[in-house]
Amino acid sequence: MQPSPAAESARPTLTRRLARLMTWFGGSRHWWTLGLVCALIAAVTEPLMAAMLKPLLDRGFTRGQLPLWAIPAAVILLFAVRGLAQFISQYALARIANEGMQRLRRVLFQRLLAAELALFSRQSASSLSNTVVYEVQTGALLLVQALLGLSRDGFTLIALLLYLVYLNWKLTLIVGVLVPGVAWIIKAFSKRLYRLTLLGQQATDELAYVVEENVLAHRMVRLHNAEASQTRRFDRLSHDLNRLAVKSTIASAATTPLTQIVAAVALSAVVMIALWQSGKQGFTVGGFVAYITAMLMLIAPIRRLADMTSPITRGLAALERGLALIDEVAPESQGSFRTPRVVGRIELRAVHVNYRGAQEARALDGVSLTIAPGEVVAFVGPSGSGKTTLVNLLPRFVLPSAGEVLLDGHAVADWELKNLRSQFAMVSQDVVMLNDTLAANVALGADLDRDRVLTCIAAANLAVHVEGLPQGIDTVLGHNATQLSGGQRQRLAIARALYKDAPVLLLDEATSALDTESERLVQEALQRLMRNRTTLIVAHRLSTIQHADRIVVMEHGRIVEQGSHAQLMALEGLYSRLQAHAVRSAPEGGEPSL
Repeated sequence: MQPSPAAESARPTLTRRLARLMTWFGGSRHWWTLGLVCALIAAVTEPLMAAMLKPLLDRGFTRGQLPLWAIPAAVILLFAVRGLAQFISQYALARIANEGMQRLRRVLFQRLLAAELALFSRQSASSLSNTVVYEVQTGALLLVQALLGLSRDGFTLIALLLYLVYLNWKLTLIVGVLVPGVAWIIKAFSKRLYRLTLLGQQATDELAYVVEENVLAHRMVRLHNAEASQTRRFDRLSHDLNRLAVKSTIASAATTPLTQIVAAVALSAVVMIALWQSGKQGFTVGGFVAYITAMLMLIAPIRRLADMTSPITRGLAALERGLALIDEVAPESQGSFRTPRVVGRIELRAVHVNYRGAQEARALDGVSLTIAPGEVVAFVGPSGSGKTTLVNLLPRFVLPSAGEVLLDGHAVADWELKNLRSQFAMVSQDVVMLNDTLAANVALGADLDRDRVLTCIAAANLAVHVEGLPQGIDTVLGHNATQLSGGQRQRLAIARALYKDAPVLLLDEATSALDTESERLVQEALQRLMRNRTTLIVAHRLSTIQHADRIVVMEHGRIVEQGSHAQLMALEGLYSRLQAHAVRSAPEGGEPSL
């Protein structure tokens, strides 16, 4: 989507945008000072090269007036000073770029960890990771390299102009025609380049998202022979990105030749007048050559300064995307109530949850429920009845649209979030493991106690498998532990919950899609995990729910029945019908699933 004219006009000036970035890249003042001073020293050496031509031509070819070693020594010294100054300047600004990039990345990552959960439904994982990792790096390097060029070439341009004024100030006034022409060209093309850069960022995100989707869904894509349609989708977005890249290249590349034409016209006029003046005012050959050489040396810094439009525009756009993430992403709201460990009493009072605020799309519709400490409550019902939504209310992964959720008599909205979430352990059907050691995954977020890790692994019926791993609990699991079977990953999640030792346990389809033997091992581990804990279970397997203290039956976001397995069967209501259907649908010798 192209930025609107109103958005363009509301955009801060270049000076203000650069000033804001100094919050992140301005901390290393000594490096900035060193870099700019050395850039200035390197710039001053430029007119000295032209200045040496005057004594060389006027006196160098007359024997005895200029020592033979003077000019070569001066040239070597000049290049040595300039080379050293350029090296130090580049090193200093590279330090600034990397340190600023590290600070900005850290803040962005912390903001993601604390961001409201709605962010992750609005933006894809590829878009967020692209902003934090690649956009910040690209923007910092482009911008600091551009600033290095600006300082070097800007100082060089000033030094050359001062030398020209010294030689002939009247003639040098003609160079003034360059300024408005070059400024207009840079301003016009930088605006277009900025718009194209924003559109290119959006197109890159869309293309990366297609790649991410197809990597995650690779089995389904192949099962349905969807490779051709996905390739067409990729090609369409890739073509759009390529078209924007070409337009951006045209806008960037056109700046240089237009600037050079303006410079060439001005310099040609100066050369002609200088030749005319040399015959009338008695210019020496050395003075004339030095002046013309210095004039011609202006072309290179002017060209490079014109080329700075592209990296500055791209760098600003990339970094501002990261700053927008800081500005626009609100952290999760929270209170200040804390307690070391809850008893485990849970209350829901007339709770409503609406999807995207739509009244007709209610996930929960006026649910009221009380769960006693240590009670095991199972939630069953048709798909979409609100079971998982209800469970996710407790750690505030979902916020109620109306009503109140309380833990030990305190509304969860009043809790300090870290303390609230420390009261819960969760085992779900979607097990997520980090690319770290097995021990680190079990002790996730807590101090690692190796003996305790081994105890929890044994309690989760995973000890035999871990003993067979190459490095035992120090084995790196890889991407989401995909080398483990489904049952092993579930038991590893149970070991993690055991290690956390939270007073409230949330089980969301923890035995879903497991074979009989895996389910038996998982069920044994779950029984150990559930001891002396308030437990909420979302499940379809009859073996998982029939021994619960209470079964809550949900439909269309409401509680329609609750009681023990025997009581609900006697009611002959929805639960009884679900059970009868499950028994009829179960494979021979298989486990009935509601």
